[in-house]
Order: sequence, then C-alpha cells, then structure tokens
Amino acid sequence: MTTSIEVNSVQSAKSTPSKTESTPPNGTGTALKTTFTLEEVQQLLPHRYPFALVDRIIDYVPGKRAVGIKNVTFNEPHFQGHFPGRPIMPGVLIVEAMAQVGGVVLTQFPGMEGSLFLFAGIDKVRFRRQVIPGDQLVMTAEILRVSQRRIAKMHARAEVDGQLVTEGELLFSRVD
Repeated sequence: MTTSIEVNSVQSAKSTPSKTESTPPNGTGTALKTTFTLEEVQQLLPHRYPFALVDRIIDYVPGKRAVGIKNVTFNEPHFQGHFPGRPIMPGVLIVEAMAQVGGVVLTQFPGMEGSLFLFAGIDKVRFRRQVIPGDQLVMTAEILRVSQRRIAKMHARAEVDGQLVTEGELLFSRVD
C-alpha cells in the first residue's frame, strides 16, 4: 500500500521574508521558527565546505517549503577552473544548492527529523541565466509529495535579483 501526502501548489519565491518567530493561531503560544542562521543550517544538514551551499534560510513553513540564500563569491574553488577569465557558477552546484534548501524542509518534516536524504532524481530542470560572483541566489524548495515517508518530490527554483535562474523538480530518497 502506498501512502502519499499531497502538498499545496507551488508558490513564487517572491514572498516577503517572515519574522524570526511567530505565534501559531492554534493558541498554544509555542513559537514557530521561520528563519535559520548559517549555524542552525549546519546543524540540520551534513554538508561542509566546499559543498555547504546555503548561507541562511530566510523563510520556512514547516512541512511545506523554505526559502534560502546563497551569496556567490569569487573565492569559491570552482571559479578557478569554471571558467578562467569568465567565472560562472556550475549549474550542477545551483541544483545542489536548491536541494540543500529542500533538505532543510525534509529534515524537519514530522516523523523524519534528523534523517538523511539523497538525490533520487532530477526532472524538468532548466537553466535560464548565468550566476556569477557577486550574485545572491534566492532559492525556494516546496514539497509537492511525500510517499511512505521515504520518497519526496519537490519543486525548486533559484532567482537572482528577481530573475529566474534555474527551476525544476527534485526527487529525494530517505536513507537510514
């Protein structure tokens, strides 16, 4: 038997960042965390330099989506060879950064806290614009579906200055 959880439709990354904490309408008085610092992201994800590609989460909706920031700097090691004299962030690293934002959502998903998720597939990914040093990637990852608490499908997008850079669907598999 396959259990699948459908999640609301994909929203734009242009939403306004929310406050650090908010009080839920359920009257419990328990504050929900809606942003994460670099240190908090590192507690959630196993990635470390040079593959830690999320500097901050600026908007987090539990069980649904997250919006993260990646400040692109010339000091990153891939720019030495991609390409000399014309540094361009590799598309595979943009997709990885979007996936790491998705990982923040998945590692907080009820019943899956602290789990490790790996790529299981990448679909419909398109690159629309180059990313260069000095750009700030704003990445949104939103859950489309979670099946049997083992497989998750997300829609992800990355923007620079409000312009779409990359978008596509990312499939994750939970490993124990």
